[in-house]
Amino acid sequence: MKAKPKRVLIAEDNAALARVVQFNLHRSGFETVIAANGGIAWETATGELFDAVITDQQMPEMTGVELCRNLRSLPEYRDTPIVMLTAKGLELELSKLGEELGLSATFSKPFSPSKVVQTVEELLAASAAL
Repeated sequence: MKAKPKRVLIAEDNAALARVVQFNLHRSGFETVIAANGGIAWETATGELFDAVITDQQMPEMTGVELCRNLRSLPEYRDTPIVMLTAKGLELELSKLGEELGLSATFSKPFSPSKVVQTVEELLAASAAL
């Protein structure tokens, strides 16, 4: 029997970028859902369970930072890998928040979508081994 595909929530307000990330995840066998802003991402994540979350830092309605804090407050997302995407120049702020938010990885834009996919694969493999 074939293993059920891992599910990844992509929270990104740039539709083109979200589709690029989604395309690369699909090619690697992931199932994905795109949320166009932080508020939609929160509603989606609380309505269904995801194996990993990729979120932009700056989004309307709810920032990536707020989304991470909210997700980490839920028992079902306490250990879920979260990858944050950030605009160039905001890396320092994010590195300070990374530990507090329990971020698994961060990427500055522009980034390599294949590297993001590789990181998600590695994070999920590591969490499955625990």
